[in-house]
Amino acid sequence: MPTHTMRAVRLHEHGGPEVLRYDEVPVPEPGPGEVLVRVHAVGVNPPDWYLRDGMSNLPPETRPKFDLPVIPGTDVSGVVEAVAADVDGLAVGDEVFGLLRFPSFDGSTYAEYVAAPAADLARKPAGISHVHAAGAPMAGLTAWQFLIELGHDHPSPFQEAQHRPVPLGTGTTVLINGAAGGVGHLALQLAKWKGAHVIAVASGAHEPFLRELGADEFIDYTSSRPEELVRDADVVLDTVGGPHSSRFLRTLKRGGSQFPVFFGEFDEEETAKLGVTVTGTQVRSNGAQLAELGRLLEAGTVRVAIDSTFALSDARAAHERAAQGHIRGKIVLVVAQDRSLGHSGPGGSR
Repeated sequence: MPTHTMRAVRLHEHGGPEVLRYDEVPVPEPGPGEVLVRVHAVGVNPPDWYLRDGMSNLPPETRPKFDLPVIPGTDVSGVVEAVAADVDGLAVGDEVFGLLRFPSFDGSTYAEYVAAPAADLARKPAGISHVHAAGAPMAGLTAWQFLIELGHDHPSPFQEAQHRPVPLGTGTTVLINGAAGGVGHLALQLAKWKGAHVIAVASGAHEPFLRELGADEFIDYTSSRPEELVRDADVVLDTVGGPHSSRFLRTLKRGGSQFPVFFGEFDEEETAKLGVTVTGTQVRSNGAQLAELGRLLEAGTVRVAIDSTFALSDARAAHERAAQGHIRGKIVLVVAQDRSLGHSGPGGSR
């Protein structure tokens, strides 16, 4: 069989969106426990731009190790093209989606083909497109592992204790800051699925979108201060983080919890005085949990909103869109399906 090459986006150096290069590289070989996936769509996530800019936002001791050049990306939806001998339960032609090898940075999904651990994959819900499926894994599993069940026993690099999700039910009030983003809009829907009362915080333009997804209350942070309007919440899920995250602590009742999805800065004395807990986790790949989320996607109980789509070759523009902020749902790269491995006739066309 001739050596097959594919197109992939790679980083040869760190920097802005302009360092994303569209290269010709060898098609990966699936190792033990892996399948080769022909990529249809790729979800774009914050770790993709952290990797691109060299992890400048992470404390040096928590930065994962990787070598350049590197293919970014962790989220994928596509079709199984080849299966390692030791893999059961997946066959050539199966449609799958997944978060690959996270929290390492070896996902390599910005490509026409990717070798994927079978354990990280779930069957793509038949009722949704590859674009919608590609937007689900990291954001959906983040929301799931913060709010529903952890599914792993690894402590977060940002805290020593194990994260404990709070049981959500009809008596629970959940405030979601950054509710229109990838994690936020899926967390909102998962909390509503569990019966919780959800207060969504976002900029005003997102109100109709978030009400349609089930938000019970909406606060436009550009014109109001949520920390002055909300009291007695059980859970705050803050997808924005940063130095001002601690202002949300006073919206919680005693015994409540704040979940920083993106780490904030908190004072232990203040949290003790308020009688609240700050606890987080780091999302990890989990095919079984993704299959559960897939059932909710198939049923229409949860849906992935698409902010925008870009061609794989236009990954730079996708990263430029991400940098503008105010994202509604997910940014997704679409991979042109014009070349296939070993199925081409003379001249390479199908």
